[in-house]
Amino acid sequence: MIERQLQPLLHELVGAVFAPTSALGDATGQIRPTGVQGVFHADARVLSRAELRVDDRELESLTRGDDGPHGAHFVGLARWLGDPVPDPTVRVDRLRRATRNGLTEELRIVSTATVGVRATVTIDLGCDLAPIEVVKSGGAAAALEAKTGQPGVLTWSAEGITVTVTASGADVLATGERTTAPRLAWPVELPPGGETVLRWQLTVEDPRAVVLGPTGDPEWSRPEVTADDRRLVRLLDRSLDDLRALRLAETGAPEDVFLGAGVPWFLTLFGRDSLWAARMMLPLGTDLAAGTLRVLARRQGTRIDPATGEAPGKILHELRRHELALPEHGLRLPPAYYGTVDATMLWVNLLHDAWRWGLSAEQIEPLLPYLEAALRWLGEHADPDGDGLVEYIDTTGHGLSNQGWKDSGDAVRFHDGSLATAPIVLAEVQGYAHEAAVNGAALLDAFGRPGADRWREHAGALARRFRDSFWVDGRYGPQPALALDRDKRPVDSLTSNIGHLLGTGLLSREEEDQVAKLLTTDTLAGGFGLRTMSTEDAGFSPLSYHCGSIWTHDTAIVLAGLARAGHREAALGLAEGLLSAAEAFDYRMPELYGGDDRSLVNRPVPYPAACRPQAWAAAGAVLLLQAATGLYPDVPGGTVRLTPLAGPELGAVTVNGLRVANTPVDVAVDRTGQATVNGLPTSVTPTLPTQRRQPSPRPH
Repeated sequence: MIERQLQPLLHELVGAVFAPTSALGDATGQIRPTGVQGVFHADARVLSRAELRVDDRELESLTRGDDGPHGAHFVGLARWLGDPVPDPTVRVDRLRRATRNGLTEELRIVSTATVGVRATVTIDLGCDLAPIEVVKSGGAAAALEAKTGQPGVLTWSAEGITVTVTASGADVLATGERTTAPRLAWPVELPPGGETVLRWQLTVEDPRAVVLGPTGDPEWSRPEVTADDRRLVRLLDRSLDDLRALRLAETGAPEDVFLGAGVPWFLTLFGRDSLWAARMMLPLGTDLAAGTLRVLARRQGTRIDPATGEAPGKILHELRRHELALPEHGLRLPPAYYGTVDATMLWVNLLHDAWRWGLSAEQIEPLLPYLEAALRWLGEHADPDGDGLVEYIDTTGHGLSNQGWKDSGDAVRFHDGSLATAPIVLAEVQGYAHEAAVNGAALLDAFGRPGADRWREHAGALARRFRDSFWVDGRYGPQPALALDRDKRPVDSLTSNIGHLLGTGLLSREEEDQVAKLLTTDTLAGGFGLRTMSTEDAGFSPLSYHCGSIWTHDTAIVLAGLARAGHREAALGLAEGLLSAAEAFDYRMPELYGGDDRSLVNRPVPYPAACRPQAWAAAGAVLLLQAATGLYPDVPGGTVRLTPLAGPELGAVTVNGLRVANTPVDVAVDRTGQATVNGLPTSVTPTLPTQRRQPSPRPH
């Protein structure tokens, strides 16, 4: 039997991140030469091994925890040393911190013994400079030979990257068999009750990297939050630490910051991910949105190129230093790849929403030509067959076969489990397109640019075409199909995609009510969040990447849409699912997790290859906070709406330090759901909450 090459598992690994550097090791603190363990910088594994031993023995692991936003702390015991008593008397604390261009480790060896302690502490190292796609596919690269020079210094070089390890006071063993497995060794002598600290650091010189870590503080506020449900506070705190660690900028443009998609596979610029994350972060300020918009505008498509998917006005999907080749999946993506159907509309919608939150005209006006180009793409390139709907197809045979956010090859399935054939017309993409046309028209009008009426007419025609084409009969009444296939047949599975239609303007009020009803069925909402596919569809599997798992950002987006539309009970159910999952994952939310029913397992099942941390998963905490406070500003219109989700069920919430028009704003919601807001700019007036809808009966 031929053994399959499998993607390595991530769920039990411990990460330390300071983009573009990330370190992944096991729960004991070891970085072993297996799977995806290692230190990564941009798209290369710069250290494949870092194994600590004392007297050639591994420590007994005691616990682990965080060490600030970029570090991890591991505690181990050396029980063969010290006093011969039941209590351990020699412990080693290993503090690992990622830096923008490498990593540091501090080893604190502490003795409470009544006798002296003598030992040898060693770190065995390895470097293979394996590209991230080789690691992701389960492949391996040969260990490189280390070079020695100055005392306590090791270097490796290949592919234009130079990796240096410096260990003050250590002996370096790097000859013979140890040229590819060099060892750092420190002789240690402790008096009774003594302690010592050993240090080593890794630095990377990578002039060919396309991304770098920006300097300075994050581009958003860090609000002070108090809440009856402490899980919300803990989730926000951890998420903001993770988001701080994921900040990136393009080489050559360090002033424009965006969020890298996720560790370890996607720590680079991803159009869709970076745009969604910036949109979720708007309650904390508009600077991240502005940087993200400018970065992607500079790489906006200008020509037709089938090899890359580029088209005039189109927004980039992802950026790498070199071609990304995953032969087992039939993928070969160019360094700058445009194979995304939705990023262009999401760019328009982020620009509009940032404007509503108070992004200044001075920052918006230089982006208006890119807005107009994006709208031209929507009108001239997004609908190749001219039927009035946005569709996609990979014409290369080695790009992404699915180009919405559910981009795995088997993501678009009929109710009977069969795969849809491209070109594919996704439901949520029509919502994004409708929203972009309306939002683009609003911006054109506001800034005195022509063409707004055309886009309002475009949106109206799209809504009519969607209504005629997408609605099908389902078990719980009418439902929007997941997609249309090549023959314009509705792909009739029930999926989370329909939740993204809320708030886009594509649906009538009655249609939104029906979608909210569908989203509360146990088949979709019976897990710790919103399943990507109904349990009653043949393609469902709780550990399918896009056909049954639960994605953090997906649940947060739909939750926010339900809350904004007044479907309080449905939104609260998803909020409880997210908060329960957050508690189980130590508040560092993964990209996705299993869609098992709550009654089957009393905690969410990890998806073993999920990124963690991941930008739009972490930013989902901010979207949840916004829904809790119910703060919806329209700075150009001079109003802010307050319709909080917090109140009797979720409890009271107070948030100090949100930002509207670059002004700190405080919101307090008491246990009855009454909200007050302070600090709004004088040009903005709060409006009374709209009448809450009566919750719909939950179908089973």
